[in-house]
Amino acid sequence: MLTILCLNTHAQKRLREFGLTPGVLTPGKQNSITDVTGVLVGHKTLIEGDHIRTGVTAILPHNGNIYQEKVPAAVFVGNGFGKLAGSTQVNELGNIETPIILTNTLNVSTAVSAVINYTLQQKGNEEIQSVNALVGDTNDGWLNDIRGRHVQESDVLDAIHNAVDSVAEGNVGAGTGTVCFGFKGGIGTSSRKLPESLGGYTVGVLVQTNYGGVLQLDGVPVGKELKKFSFSNQLLNNVDGSCMIVVATDAPLDHRNLERMAARTMIGLGRTGGIASQGSGEYAIAFSTNQALRIPHQPVNPVVSVPTLHNDYTSQLFMAAIEATEEAVLNSLTMARATKGYQGHQIEALPSEKLQELVKKYKAIPAADPREKKSGNKVKTTQK
Repeated sequence: MLTILCLNTHAQKRLREFGLTPGVLTPGKQNSITDVTGVLVGHKTLIEGDHIRTGVTAILPHNGNIYQEKVPAAVFVGNGFGKLAGSTQVNELGNIETPIILTNTLNVSTAVSAVINYTLQQKGNEEIQSVNALVGDTNDGWLNDIRGRHVQESDVLDAIHNAVDSVAEGNVGAGTGTVCFGFKGGIGTSSRKLPESLGGYTVGVLVQTNYGGVLQLDGVPVGKELKKFSFSNQLLNNVDGSCMIVVATDAPLDHRNLERMAARTMIGLGRTGGIASQGSGEYAIAFSTNQALRIPHQPVNPVVSVPTLHNDYTSQLFMAAIEATEEAVLNSLTMARATKGYQGHQIEALPSEKLQELVKKYKAIPAADPREKKSGNKVKTTQK
């Protein structure tokens, strides 16, 4: 069985290499969720024969004992047709106590069991009797023999133990067998670093893309131009499949504002052309790595006093989450490779050459001033 843990092994390009720069905020150094200090990501990719195309992706808020040092968190459900085990406790208590795991639909229970075992075996957790494993899914049954339930607990543990501060994208981990907008989807990531005048905080997003609609790349109508969009023909009528979104920030946000930020990621999905179809589960998990907000399993004092960001200073973080979500989705597409899998099903990658042509066509044309007359006369402006 082929396993790919951390490295990109193909020559696909990230979105910005095509000259597309969604939004106005500046990405972090790696343009990745791991630009948020302390966040680690690990993959276990499973490819075997012509039928197994699946895997696991693990996101760790920090490299310590997460159960003993929980982080504030929230879950927002855009469309609930999916499986996000552990979500109700996250929203009830406002924290995460385990790594976040993404995998395929029928292996959610396997991943839950693996995370429980991982947590029980950590030093310091010898007496605990309850573990809230947070595990999400998308359905990769088109390319993967999903009924075979090929992900094992050892695969989940490998993803956790091999987590690093960089992220492979495309056909890796939980994105190995996914499909997005009729093209090969996968894992994508992006980040935004706010200027110091707006707090200097970082927001990072990782996505597992497996949904449909009418694809747009930074405003370029790719799906429409390529005549490949949902409901355009019988082959593309299935728009279901889900999208899992994980948002990290170092801003001091409590559960309430993390949930508000998670909700804004749905706007990012909309910018890509997603339609949140009936059978597509859209979930966003948001957490803060801010050290001052860590939640000890055994509190020292009964009253907790921690700094949290005022509501009036959250809008820039919402904007960052929207932009990073949009770009993470698009990176998952541009970094993915064509794949042939279960029962001979094939999915093509987003064609790079055609994309470059469309970028040139749409981005080389300056926006027209709506005040210009039909005659083509230029608008005269007077400075006072």
